[in-house]
Amino acid sequence: MSQARSNQHDPDMLDEYDFSEGVRGKYARRYYADKNLIRLDDDVVEMFPDAKSVNEALRALGKIIAEHQKKVS
Repeated sequence: MSQARSNQHDPDMLDEYDFSEGVRGKYARRYYADKNLIRLDDDVVEMFPDAKSVNEALRALGKIIAEHQKKVS
């Protein structure tokens, strides 16, 4: 399959792009080294559509847990 023919399926890829000498995942390890990625289940994704909402919910839960631990101690 030629490069031009394979690009027909992806409108963002132009025929003049040439990745024949490219290395897949060359920088992946470096990129993910500073990332803390977590896969959310689909039902959770529906409740929290973006990272900001997830972080806000976790901070609120963290405060509740901390208050509960103070009362128990």
